[in-house]
Amino acid sequence: MPDSNEMTINLVVLGRSQTGKSAAGNSLLGSSDFESRLSPSSVTSRCSLGRSGRIVGLIRRNGCESALSVRVLDTPSYPHTALSKQQVRDTVRAALAQHFGEEGLHLALLVLRSDLPLCPDESDDTVQLIQELLGPTWKDFTAVLLTHADKAEEAGYSEETYLHSASSTLLTLLSSVQHKYIFLDNHNSIIKEERNIVLTKLLNFIQKNNYQVLLKHSEE
Repeated sequence: MPDSNEMTINLVVLGRSQTGKSAAGNSLLGSSDFESRLSPSSVTSRCSLGRSGRIVGLIRRNGCESALSVRVLDTPSYPHTALSKQQVRDTVRAALAQHFGEEGLHLALLVLRSDLPLCPDESDDTVQLIQELLGPTWKDFTAVLLTHADKAEEAGYSEETYLHSASSTLLTLLSSVQHKYIFLDNHNSIIKEERNIVLTKLLNFIQKNNYQVLLKHSEE
């Protein structure tokens, strides 16, 4: 990060179909870069990179206010209705190397629906893919985004009561990533204040990781 007056964070969103993955990416960017709609089949079939504008008022470095820029890589879901696991893995791996090969990746965001229970097989598939993409230190560079939090809230769950009732599979996953998780509403566009809260939490995760980045070593 050569410019002390601006900081860029690099993120990738990963998850199953219809979890709100692309919508979450749009929320983080404050845009509609990624196609997001209800569909009986997987919507995203290729990786695409979105960039936010300069965001001010969130971070200070060396006593001075710095601007924040967010880059999000949207990815095909896994499992996918038209692509094999190997096709998804190879596509995402190539895109990570292309877009973040030099600057590195700050966080992978595993997107899960908070209004659906997480089952062991589903968790195993997704975690295995992340391990294959990010390598042995994946836990240090992965956070969980729990989308459709507005539906969980409408059902009477606060964050605390939700986690108290959550499946052991989800709780084990959250524990493995050092409890890096964020609840996210699934509205078409979240308000600026809510977006800033989410970005501040992500920045805290990155700060606790000492601003380390995960570098891609090859374009296998």
